[in-house]
Amino acid sequence: MPGKNTSGNKDTRTRNWTIVLYPESAPEHWRDILDDMHIEWVESPLHDKDINATGEPKKPHWHILLMFGGVKSYEQVLEVCACLNAPRPERCHNAKAMVRYMAHLDNPDKAQYSVSDIKAHGGVDLSDMLRPSSSERYSLIGEMIAYIRQHNVIEFQDLMDYALEHEFDTWFPLLCDNSAFVVGQYIRSQRHRLQPKLNPETGEVLE
Repeated sequence: MPGKNTSGNKDTRTRNWTIVLYPESAPEHWRDILDDMHIEWVESPLHDKDINATGEPKKPHWHILLMFGGVKSYEQVLEVCACLNAPRPERCHNAKAMVRYMAHLDNPDKAQYSVSDIKAHGGVDLSDMLRPSSSERYSLIGEMIAYIRQHNVIEFQDLMDYALEHEFDTWFPLLCDNSAFVVGQYIRSQRHRLQPKLNPETGEVLE
């Protein structure tokens, strides 16, 4: 799993730790327990479609990222696990990689989960952690351009409406943040190209 280390946990103090939580053993109000600790933490979607190496379904579980204000020892985080009936914690080297793993964004061979189901608690800003890399952004812009061409989109609103309903985790954030200009320019060019060409003198449609 990205962002965690399985060796030397007991001798390491670090800010970020990750734990796995199972619905069958978690306390009913486990989220309240974590919230009452007044720490930043991130909750994955319920992983209920994961398959192990032998092809058998894994037990449904959540991945939890704990982000403390200062470094914590293994023993200190183990006390948190005890409150949640969770197995032992693992230290997390890279919080961004861990959050992306919660939806398997970089693991297309694994079951995919919706980014919108990743929940931030305690004031965590997920937008930076989930921001696509340059190569991912260019790939998503390419997908939008292909859609515009295939469906003869000539109004930016139509693309935004589609992204809002069908591509909320991918296209929609890009259009809202920093890709609207280039995509809008492409749509305007598409609209101009699809307009019938007229004879400037007679107004007749040219073939």
